[in-house]
Amino acid sequence: MDTMTTTETVLDHHLEAFETQDLEAVMEDYTDESIIVTNMGTFRGLEEIKGLFQGLFDEFDDPDASITMNEQLVEDEFGYIVWQAETPESEYEFATDTFHIPDNVIAFQSFAGMITPKE
Repeated sequence: MDTMTTTETVLDHHLEAFETQDLEAVMEDYTDESIIVTNMGTFRGLEEIKGLFQGLFDEFDDPDASITMNEQLVEDEFGYIVWQAETPESEYEFATDTFHIPDNVIAFQSFAGMITPKE
């Protein structure tokens, strides 16, 4: 399997697991050495990353929550997505994640977004 296929497979698995809010499946994509950098802080290792996703799943668990994927690109060991979403708590007007996926796991992920809390 070439690098792009492997990267795309891991990214697709990650996005599907997030969409179905399968925390166990999401965590399969990370290791204790994985790092996620966001505007909400840096999350290192499985315990901190699990806490991040538990919080996101709590927010996106509402039936009125929606996510729209605008772009998904894969280049060698890197994946890139652009998306927008709406939850009862917030509007994600623009959001982007970049993934470094060597050896079938997400070693590094960054997130940036324009998030407006609803009042």
